[in-house]
Amino acid sequence: MQANLTLLPGDGIGPEVVAAARQALEAIAARGGHRFDMQEALIGGCAIDATGSPLPEESLQACEQADAVLLGAVGGPKWDDPNAPVRPEGGLLAVRKALELFANLRPVRPHPALVDASPLKRERLEGVDLLVVRELTSGLYFGQPKKRYVQDGEPAAVDTLIYTRCEIERVARAAFELARGRRRKVSSVDKANVLETSRLWRQTVVEVSQEYPDVALEHVLVDAAAMFLVTRPASFDVLLTENTFGDILSDEASVLSGSLGALPSASLGERRNRFGLPRGLYEPIHGSAPDIAGKGIANPTGTLLSAAMLLRHSLGLADEAAALEAAVDSAIRDGCRTADTARPGEQALDTQAFTKEVIARI
Repeated sequence: MQANLTLLPGDGIGPEVVAAARQALEAIAARGGHRFDMQEALIGGCAIDATGSPLPEESLQACEQADAVLLGAVGGPKWDDPNAPVRPEGGLLAVRKALELFANLRPVRPHPALVDASPLKRERLEGVDLLVVRELTSGLYFGQPKKRYVQDGEPAAVDTLIYTRCEIERVARAAFELARGRRRKVSSVDKANVLETSRLWRQTVVEVSQEYPDVALEHVLVDAAAMFLVTRPASFDVLLTENTFGDILSDEASVLSGSLGALPSASLGERRNRFGLPRGLYEPIHGSAPDIAGKGIANPTGTLLSAAMLLRHSLGLADEAAALEAAVDSAIRDGCRTADTARPGEQALDTQAFTKEVIARI
């Protein structure tokens, strides 16, 4: 296979972890006789500095022409001014919108060798293997009007939460399809006791569920879901959520693995690449971690596993994806640790050393 990939390293530790994933993809290509043509493009704060835009037109075109996109991270203290006319996060939202990526997949499966890195008791992590499916291109982050204004002489602000039936239906269908390949259970998260959008969400999900009689459906209010994620996380299979709830709950779920650096994600939509597969955007769920940027100690696990998701979902290379996942799993099982997962007194590998250990096992 010959595939075109666009890499968006971004800010902070983004360039470091994307470089690790690039090396792993090159090793996978060599192992399987494939060719991955990988080009880098700007996004986020570094793009603002260079062009004034968090997603320059050249970067957008590179993403639209690629078979898949791998992203590092965006943002940092340098661009944190809330009054700035453009912000790094705008680039991420823009590329998701432009590629029509409406479903964000975040798998959470704590590694048995790293359960001590989680603040939860070991027994609560047994059997945890869940997938958050988050609606990505609508809801509170995109609704209009969105503005600040003056009301009765004092500052006020408004954000608008809007969902249409079509937007809910398509992400719900994605969740049910994914559940069919797992343990056949969907937990739909909403706030239907308060929000009108959540009532529409629940009604639509129920109607979609009738197409999937082999998949169990339960409804969970978002506050209860937040509690259950730490008290009985193994009870979840697929969590289906709207945009804002999913953003929060998936970060909470990352605590189960012991480190934000360990978790991958995939953002998929209806647009297809040359192979008839989703032109997805893949990224670790962690941020730019400016406090450790440039030190070479970032955990590349989440980005390596995101690259595996890219191989599976956008290139159809399931065996190669499994090989990369198995290599990461083997390295961790054999005691390879980065600073965020090493126990006191345990040797920690830097980003490059950990990556070499993974590549040696491919």
